[in-house]
Amino acid sequence: MRIVISGCSSGGKSSLLAELAGRGYRTVEEPGRRIVRAGQALPWQNMEAFLRAALALAAEDMGHGRGEDGPVFFDRGLVDAASALAALSGGDPADLLAPYERYHPLAFLAPPWPDIYETDAERRHGFEEAVAEFDRLARDYPALGYHAVLLPKVSVAARADFVLSALGLPGHAAG
Repeated sequence: MRIVISGCSSGGKSSLLAELAGRGYRTVEEPGRRIVRAGQALPWQNMEAFLRAALALAAEDMGHGRGEDGPVFFDRGLVDAASALAALSGGDPADLLAPYERYHPLAFLAPPWPDIYETDAERRHGFEEAVAEFDRLARDYPALGYHAVLLPKVSVAARADFVLSALGLPGHAAG
């Protein structure tokens, strides 16, 4: 079971993944942050190269947990990269995603949340761009056959409880 947490930049995704990891669940860090930290294909220098690198890394990430029991939670992934690349190139995200496995049918989306939004060295775009990104993802996930579930604007622990409850998973992974 591979579950994607997506949505608005600085919407609390990474904090939610850290909480899930603290409860014993396997998690995979956002491809884009790893690419930026490595100093390759920076989005503010070459967005297309960045998105192609993110798509490739997200495809590699899909191998995590294959053949193992239990869920794996992903901070963004294939759909995010394909959605952005299609928007940039005028293509169809479904075409870009055709060769890849799918995530769990429930995709959790962090909505825009101005109270917690902040930029950092790896996220330089402003809130308006983050909202536009969210709007695109909120459109594309359902169009690609996922049931997009909005995360509530509550504490990190309560968000984790919400996700686990929606998936029918215990509050702490067995291990």
